[in-house]
Amino acid sequence: MGQKFFSVLWDEFHRDSRALVWKLAELQQSKDKSWKGLVAITRGGLVPAAIVARELDIRLIETVCLVSYNDDKEQGDLTVLKGLEAIGDGEDWLIVDDLVDSGKTASVIKKMAPKAHIATVYAKPKGRPLADTFVTEVSQDTWILFPWDTQLTDATPIIKQL
Repeated sequence: MGQKFFSVLWDEFHRDSRALVWKLAELQQSKDKSWKGLVAITRGGLVPAAIVARELDIRLIETVCLVSYNDDKEQGDLTVLKGLEAIGDGEDWLIVDDLVDSGKTASVIKKMAPKAHIATVYAKPKGRPLADTFVTEVSQDTWILFPWDTQLTDATPIIKQL
């Protein structure tokens, strides 16, 4: 069996991102401490970061800019375009991404800001141990089609994809 595809619509992604916020809000309240700020991992983390920042009322927002996918389908060498010098070791900082896949990006982030809290909407088994908080786990062989990467078109029946 080949790679599976999982399409996520805008309203589903918004719902899942808000589910992430609920987990983070409960964590914040249990520690009785606020986040110093939020870091969005570009580009996939920009959309969930906006939702998380709004819902947790976080106004200080940074980005870390990394490239790891070639032609958007194959993960290659990771290149850091903009690092995390602004947040030091990351203590009390929240780092948000759409997905933790192989864990390559998250492991680089952990080295840059070892005390930061990494939160993702979706997690795959290889990367899951590096996400401190996530909402939904998907299988390693599933390619998530995010709403900002897709358009409406005819769909091939699943049986013909096998």
